[in-house]
Amino acid sequence: MSLLEAGGYLVASGCAGLLIWLSLALFRGGFWRLAKCFLPEHSEGREPARVAAVIPARNEAESIASAVNSLLSQNYAGSIRVIVVDDDSSDGTASVAFEAAATVNARERLTVLRSERLQPGWTGKLWAVSQGIREAMKWNPDYLLLTDADIVHDKSNVAQLVAWAEEQSLDLTSLMVKLNCASTADRLLMPAFVYFFFLLYPPRWTSQAKRRTASAAGGCMLVRPEALERIGGIGAIRGEIIDDCALARALKQTGSRLWIGLSKSTQSRRAYGSFGEIGQMISRTAFNQLRHSTAILAGTIAGLIVTYLLPVMLLMTGRPLAAILGGAAWLLMAATYLPMVRFYGLPIIWTLTLPFAAAFYMAATIHSAWKHWTGRGGEWKGRAQDMVRR
Repeated sequence: MSLLEAGGYLVASGCAGLLIWLSLALFRGGFWRLAKCFLPEHSEGREPARVAAVIPARNEAESIASAVNSLLSQNYAGSIRVIVVDDDSSDGTASVAFEAAATVNARERLTVLRSERLQPGWTGKLWAVSQGIREAMKWNPDYLLLTDADIVHDKSNVAQLVAWAEEQSLDLTSLMVKLNCASTADRLLMPAFVYFFFLLYPPRWTSQAKRRTASAAGGCMLVRPEALERIGGIGAIRGEIIDDCALARALKQTGSRLWIGLSKSTQSRRAYGSFGEIGQMISRTAFNQLRHSTAILAGTIAGLIVTYLLPVMLLMTGRPLAAILGGAAWLLMAATYLPMVRFYGLPIIWTLTLPFAAAFYMAATIHSAWKHWTGRGGEWKGRAQDMVRR
């Protein structure tokens, strides 16, 4: 290949990268615009709803107290009950939950169940959630709040969720809570996680009935029991690893109205801390997201390289036009990342780290495929739940 031909290929690659980012910025549902992704502040409805919060917990003694207390201390005119399902914990999770409720004088509004033996075909989390829902329905709630043991809810979170659900006639109202960003690894990868999620599932498209896109964030999902009943209960998604989006899909297919947004004040206290721990978190579900397809995996790797890495590589070619095109694509990429970077309180220069975060996610996705092929897929707290079926 002559130098002229090589230069032509580099310029063509630069044009392709720039076109990709122009298309994403303009025609991907405005996924990067966060201004309309927050719950509006408004007063509660006339009839305060009854809310039952279900928390599956497996060895969550470090975080369960904050989660329980945040729900039992809500500024909410309606009634709230909390059901913690202790999923075979060995660290005293149940005792810590009881003690937490006692500290806010709300012991009577907390129920702690010990999970029954895991049934075939269920993931551990959903089996625990199903038992919590079964217990919650004895109380005849207007809404179920499906949340996680590491989530600390803002004092007005339940009131705002219910008010928005009532105002918009929503069957599933979900919040992507603010993730922990204490370490360098967290700051590089966790804002990028939310950015990539919104890129895959633009919130605006989730809200539109005409779109098939459906998403939810498992840390905070307010769902109407009757909508859940229409899909056959939580058992309809019993084997799903990415259970939040599976629930959203099933609900939307039956005509339910969905909404997903961001929370500024309801937060996850789970601290991954290291690159290795975050890599394990990504590896748990990434290949499942690709439907265990080697072809889709290959296409995803190629897409990540062209979309995120190629613009950076073009800057190093020594070809002025190719470098200009690559730089323009990188800057446009950074511009779409800026709202998320600001949301997490990071300096503007942090927008330029997105290609490096993408490279890490690509490696973790390959690792996820390897774990699946070697029979260790979906590992979470000692359970492998997404293995090759032989």
